[in-house]
Amino acid sequence: MAERYQRARGLFEHGEYRAAAEELSALVDASAYEPPLHGTTELRLLLARSYYHSAQLGRAERVTRAILVDDPDEAYANLLLGRTLQRQGRPAEARPHLAMAELLGGYGDAGRLPPLVRDELPGDAGVEGDGEQGPSAGTGSGR
Repeated sequence: MAERYQRARGLFEHGEYRAAAEELSALVDASAYEPPLHGTTELRLLLARSYYHSAQLGRAERVTRAILVDDPDEAYANLLLGRTLQRQGRPAEARPHLAMAELLGGYGDAGRLPPLVRDELPGDAGVEGDGEQGPSAGTGSGR
């Protein structure tokens, strides 16, 4: 299992996100039968990141939501779910996850998160922030 994980990680690091997602998905499935040395959070986060970077946003959302059921205080999963929801055009749903990521993991410092956009109300002059999503979720995370 460790060799397969290293292979999947190498695929991810070389930008082969779809291939990494396929390998990681198989590893997550296998971990149900053959428990890994540690928990599966890191493995599932890398799978979710692979889905995110290969624009498989529905899958990225499902994996990150499952991680948060098991570990609601996982800051990076909150960040990734927030970014995934933003890319799907769902900023109101993204907002609490991005706020939690900032609170738990400091992901709001140094511009790592875009400004929060509030819902435009009738009569408002506009929306706060520029609506830009900022850098991809995986950049500089150390995971």
